[in-house]
Amino acid sequence: MKKLIIIAIALISIQAIAQGDRKERPYREDNRNKMMNLSAEEMATLQTKKMTLHLDLNKSQQDDIYKINLENATLRKTQMAERKARKEAGTAQKPSKEERLKMMNARLDHKIAIKAKMKKILNGEQYAKWEKAQAKMAQNKKDGMRENKKQR
Repeated sequence: MKKLIIIAIALISIQAIAQGDRKERPYREDNRNKMMNLSAEEMATLQTKKMTLHLDLNKSQQDDIYKINLENATLRKTQMAERKARKEAGTAQKPSKEERLKMMNARLDHKIAIKAKMKKILNGEQYAKWEKAQAKMAQNKKDGMRENKKQR
């Protein structure tokens, strides 16, 4: 009986130690704030340079991709500004089912358009590498969302 109690206590203490205090990741918030403080042109330039290193782009490809990245960055900046304005004004509400569907359709249409543009600009090997990176980012986003749900 004494051994069972000791084993039970050991298992409980191991579980408590394993779960421990999860520290928030302050660097995520810092990175998010740093990116928000950049202009759309700066964001597009950084993204293009990262893609150049990753995909080994030539000069004409860099110019075309910069235009796409600039378009995306300005779109993100305007959307962030709108959300921030609604939040500060106190008019921020959860979107209705129809609004959510409309937003999701618009986002997917935008992704399809970007994918088509990238397919025109990149060669086969570069495009495959880009697709793989996009899939990895999507998976990381899903994993992060799951982790956030577990913490709640």
